[in-house]
Amino acid sequence: MIKRNLGNNLEVSAIGLGCMGMSFGYGPPSDKAEMIKLMHKAVEEGITFFDTAEVYGPFTNEELVGEALRPYRDQVIIATKFGFEIDPVQNRHVGVNSRPEKIRQAVEGSLKRLKIDTIDLLYQHRVDPKVPIEEVAGTVKDLISEGKAKYFGLSEAGANTIRRAHVVLTVSALQSEYSLWTRQHEKEIIPAIEELGIGLVAYSPLGKGYLTGKIDENTSFGQGDIRNILPRYTEEARIANKAMLHLLSEIAERKNATQAQIALAWVLAKRPWIVPIPGTTKMHRMLENASAVNITLTADELREMESKAEHIKIVGNRYTEQMEKSTGL
Repeated sequence: MIKRNLGNNLEVSAIGLGCMGMSFGYGPPSDKAEMIKLMHKAVEEGITFFDTAEVYGPFTNEELVGEALRPYRDQVIIATKFGFEIDPVQNRHVGVNSRPEKIRQAVEGSLKRLKIDTIDLLYQHRVDPKVPIEEVAGTVKDLISEGKAKYFGLSEAGANTIRRAHVVLTVSALQSEYSLWTRQHEKEIIPAIEELGIGLVAYSPLGKGYLTGKIDENTSFGQGDIRNILPRYTEEARIANKAMLHLLSEIAERKNATQAQIALAWVLAKRPWIVPIPGTTKMHRMLENASAVNITLTADELREMESKAEHIKIVGNRYTEQMEKSTGL
């Protein structure tokens, strides 16, 4: 597996592994032993970058990742996130909270659950409008000086917020959704982080499974699957958005690859400092995704894909209006 740099010197595998879906977001948690086996195989395949958060579960995903990666601690980069208020009775998040004392509390919990002494990459999960980003960055700066974290990241932050945080503490990575059908960050955010030397960690690079071509209008999402409430995954939207699948299929056939691999290859080709973190609970999908690093899209192929994609109107927003405004996931 080739490596890429996030920020100045945080070296990670060019494709990481998003671990959220193993415990949260897509229905009931997957079998623990199988997920540990999958993560071990990922390390063997050269994946060194693993993504989790305290809110995934809540808490259970960090516990799973911590147990799975403990034997490989010196070989992997573990990223986690703070920034949500979690109601212990309802066992779910109930809004954002990045007050300094809450950040410290979250980090102490993450360190215990992950069974590590320091968090490699510590993100603010969502911007808290009630806490100045300078205060958040200052708190993380203190945590880094105390040895509890190494690198600082933001997730789904706007360009101005990123710039303000970066003045206080170097931001190594921005984690945001990015794929061939989710490109709104190209207007302001990607130019800003390129200027500042910040890496982009692309979550949902396979469109929460849709861009693999394995989901159609007949697919039924299980109870607890976030796609049940997202506008882009209604039956009507899944039918309307098939044009994007046809585009991926056309290129995949030409390159002797899968649609998922082409979708990932497109993300990788956009900038050398973008690292996609596709999530999966299936061993064969993880192996398929990892091998996308071996596919090179030429400049002509990129132009062709993007030219055709421009004429495809994507139906359905990526999140509900309330999620876009507030907490989102």
